[in-house]
Amino acid sequence: MNTSDDAGTGQLSIILPVLNEADLIIEQLQSLQDYRRAGHEVLVVDGGSNDATAELAASLADRVLRSAAGRSLQMNAGAAAAHGDVLLFLHADTRLPTGAVRLITNALARDPIGWGWFPVQLDNPSWPYRIIERCMNLRTRLTFVCTGDQALFVRRALFECIGGFPPIPLMEDVAISKLLRRKSSPGWIPRPVRAASRRWESQGIVRTIVLMWWLRLQYFLGVSPERLVRRYYPGRE
Repeated sequence: MNTSDDAGTGQLSIILPVLNEADLIIEQLQSLQDYRRAGHEVLVVDGGSNDATAELAASLADRVLRSAAGRSLQMNAGAAAAHGDVLLFLHADTRLPTGAVRLITNALARDPIGWGWFPVQLDNPSWPYRIIERCMNLRTRLTFVCTGDQALFVRRALFECIGGFPPIPLMEDVAISKLLRRKSSPGWIPRPVRAASRRWESQGIVRTIVLMWWLRLQYFLGVSPERLVRRYYPGRE
């Protein structure tokens, strides 16, 4: 079944920032092959993996790029190498819904929309995850600030106008959403992406929610992302 459904849009560049995702990268890229066959491109930007992520991606992506670690740096590197009219930033553990290109095309057809995101559905079937995802989706609709799990898409011209992702080690999704919403209205896609719930599962639901809200509050109060990243990734130098 063709999942790209690309009528009425220019080329889409799907950019995946990855780091040590050997367990996921093949399945993710296989799910994107119909987009490539329809004329869109898939770029993988590796941030210095010490596993086989880059090697496994080589035959399933249009390009595999190397970059310094950090999602903002990796996504900017992918955008600089991309050829598409629209950029889509996708995590290795997030799956696009069927007809994603048409959904994006329809959203961007409504002036003055130049960017947007998908609602999220977490892959754990337990009821607490339904509450988490509904809260995430409500917050993004109220604030126009999306998370990295929600497959941000943006017109290339608008992305270049704001200078891309701020080169910060954390909160890059919040930072770029704030820049974009000053320039353009966002589009809301009705069909969700399916994102992994592995962080909540490995670290605990309550602990993860408290940590995420605490980090956002600290960022709002002016704490630097360089300090916050050490809390989000314990043990990172």
